[in-house]
Amino acid sequence: MRAVRLYGVKDLRVEEVALPLPPGPAEVMLQVTAAGICGSDLHNYATGAWISRAPSVAGHEFTGVITAVGTDVSHVAPGDMVAVDSRVTCDACENCREGLSQICESLGFLGEVMDGGFAEYVTIPAKNVVKAPADIAPRHLAMAEPLAVALHAAALLNAAPGAPVVVTGAGAIGALSALVLAHFGHPVSIIDRNQTRAARTAQAVGGAIGDLEALGPRPPRYAIDATGSPEVIDRLIHALRGGGAIAMVGIGSRPLSLNPTLLVEREIRLSGCHAFGGELARAVALIPALAPALDQLIDAEIALDAVPAAYGRHLAGEVMGAKTIILPGAQI
Repeated sequence: MRAVRLYGVKDLRVEEVALPLPPGPAEVMLQVTAAGICGSDLHNYATGAWISRAPSVAGHEFTGVITAVGTDVSHVAPGDMVAVDSRVTCDACENCREGLSQICESLGFLGEVMDGGFAEYVTIPAKNVVKAPADIAPRHLAMAEPLAVALHAAALLNAAPGAPVVVTGAGAIGALSALVLAHFGHPVSIIDRNQTRAARTAQAVGGAIGDLEALGPRPPRYAIDATGSPEVIDRLIHALRGGGAIAMVGIGSRPLSLNPTLLVEREIRLSGCHAFGGELARAVALIPALAPALDQLIDAEIALDAVPAAYGRHLAGEVMGAKTIILPGAQI
């Protein structure tokens, strides 16, 4: 079968590899029908930050059809379409036992600690799949995982009903966060240094294009930051009205210099948002209502052979949409 494997920093190869092993008792095999390129895939490729095994089939955002199940699996069966939970958790540490598996003490992700979904077939733990309605388009279901991340960020933001929200960063997580917030009745302003990308997201979600340096005389109280930029987060802390919150879901690479007195005096809450908790099934249920907007956020649909070039376009800033979708069985 064809697969995209990460060997090391900036070493991504499309190869012919053996089919994955048949599923063990608590595993499933699926034929991958669609997958998405994530910002963390690009970060890992560019920096090697999370390379724990190599080569490893990349990709943690994907969907597929079950082709085989292990003897202990009863919640899905061959022929079922499934959404995939990207998290690899121990289920034994204190955080997992308390329902905080997104901060599992030994948390890993598909595509890193085990083979992921940039392939024609994959075998993964059965606990990592959620059955989905058969009429959801694969290109949409592949976005269930980042949509769950957006739902988690919105929940941790906990904005007052109907309150305006600023979203900084119009990549996949920023765009989907804006979409979720707009769906739940929040007026949304999207800020991105790439005005074309900001405009595309604003049109898709029914929001407005914002300006971080000019939030107006009555700026919003709430923001989701999907950039991870210390400068952007610092500007939000200074520019937002007091009594609100900033949910930080972006992955940055530099420390934030922070005067905590600003948070105390203005009652601004900072919330770190890591992956997602129990939101995946909810994300799947939301997809039919969000499908038209999801289509507007897709930049391109590509075959496996085109993945390395797509990584290059993303890192060069040439991608204007929020999500590139991979169709492993396609010849595009």
